[in-house]
Amino acid sequence: MEESGALGRARGYDGVVTAVNVLPSELRDLIASGPLAHLSTINPDGSPQVSVVWIGLDGDELVSGHMGWWVKLRNIERDPRVVLSFDAPRVPGVFLNEYAVVRARAVVTPSDDAWDLLNRLTKVYMAPDVEFPAPKGPGYVVRYTVERIGGVGPWAARRTRTEG
Repeated sequence: MEESGALGRARGYDGVVTAVNVLPSELRDLIASGPLAHLSTINPDGSPQVSVVWIGLDGDELVSGHMGWWVKLRNIERDPRVVLSFDAPRVPGVFLNEYAVVRARAVVTPSDDAWDLLNRLTKVYMAPDVEFPAPKGPGYVVRYTVERIGGVGPWAARRTRTEG
């Protein structure tokens, strides 16, 4: 197996990309700062479906909470391949602002902890003293196992001509 880049992404002889073992600290910091994430899933007809979601960290996994069985969750259950993108805070005068693109495999799990996760993320995305406005109840937690990290910024793998 050959190691590709400093991100822990490994490519086996069969060409399969395995999970990133450790997220770069710069990417962890970006996600912890609360940028909205664009979650891209695949509809049954093969067309893309994009939703804006709140993302949190649980160790080196990314997580999101959902109180309903939305299209994005049905898509993930059928095909776990997803892409998440995050914009870094805008820097005035910069031509191309930093952003992260994360390719991952996602797993949807029914959970009584979905509301608690969303309440924790509310403190990041809204304000520290705000409670998640939906009633407590069961929902779904999605765990994203990161396979590849790209974009523009310190978290992005350096590409060589042979990688494309």
